[in-house]
Amino acid sequence: MKRVIAITVLLAASSGAAFAQTTSQTVSLAEVARAEEARRKTAKKATRVLTNTSLTPAVESSIPAPPSPAPAASGATNATPGVPTTNIPGGKVEPAPVKGDQAFWAGRMSKARTDLGRTQMFADSLQTKINSLRTDFINRDNRVEQEKIQQDLNTALAELERLKKEIDTQTKAITAIEDEARRANVPSGWLRPS
Repeated sequence: MKRVIAITVLLAASSGAAFAQTTSQTVSLAEVARAEEARRKTAKKATRVLTNTSLTPAVESSIPAPPSPAPAASGATNATPGVPTTNIPGGKVEPAPVKGDQAFWAGRMSKARTDLGRTQMFADSLQTKINSLRTDFINRDNRVEQEKIQQDLNTALAELERLKKEIDTQTKAITAIEDEARRANVPSGWLRPS
C-alpha cells in the first residue's frame, strides 16, 4: 500500500512538473512567434519576383533546339535535287537512304533481324519461366498456392503463344524483304549481317 501511495505521489509530482514545463514552452513559442513577426515586418521585401515567364528564356536557352523536320526550314538546301536528307543533331545534314541504296536495304534487314532476335529472346526467357512454374506447381502441396501458380502458368502460356505468332510474322517479314530485294536485283551482300 505504501508503494502505491509513493508511486501516485511521484506521478502527480512529475505530471505537475511536466505541465509547468509545457506552459513555459508555450509562452516561449508565443514569444518566438512575435519576434519572427516583428522581423518579417522590418525585413526588406524581395526585389525580384520569379515567375514562369521570367524563367522561360533561361530554360529555353539551356535546352538545345530540336532539329527542324524540313531542310528548307533550317536553311539547308539539298546538294542533289530529289534526294531526301535527314538532319542530325549538331547541324549536319546527311542524305537519307534511298530505296535502291545499300544503307536502305542493310538497315531494313538489320531492323527486322533485331526485332526477331529480341522477340525470340523474350520467348526463350518466357519458356524458362514456364518450366519453373511447372516444377513449382508439382512441388507444392498447398492447394491455394497451386491455384495461384496455375493462373501464372496459364498467363505465361498465353503470352508464349502470342510470341510464337509474332516470331512467325517477323520471320515471314524477313523472307518478304529478301524476296523484294531479289526482285529489285539487290546484291545479296547488302542483306547479310555485318
